[in-house]
Amino acid sequence: MNRPEREAAVRRMLEQAPPPVPPDLYADVVRRGGRLLRRWTVARRLMWLLLFAAAVAFIVWASMARPWVEPPSETTPPLTGW
Repeated sequence: MNRPEREAAVRRMLEQAPPPVPPDLYADVVRRGGRLLRRWTVARRLMWLLLFAAAVAFIVWASMARPWVEPPSETTPPLTGW
């Protein structure tokens, strides 16, 4: 099928009346859409909670481990010449 034939087929489809929609389709779509929105809301809240927990865990670890402080020396220099 070449381009003019495809364009003609699309024009014929667009000129026809739209097919009838089943009456119970709207209720199903609303129900599924509501479920999808609730799932996205729960997932978003869970991700924020996980991010908050990770931030708190990092702050607690950093305050206890103090990675910015140089560790104390394990050996002491010899004390000769006193």
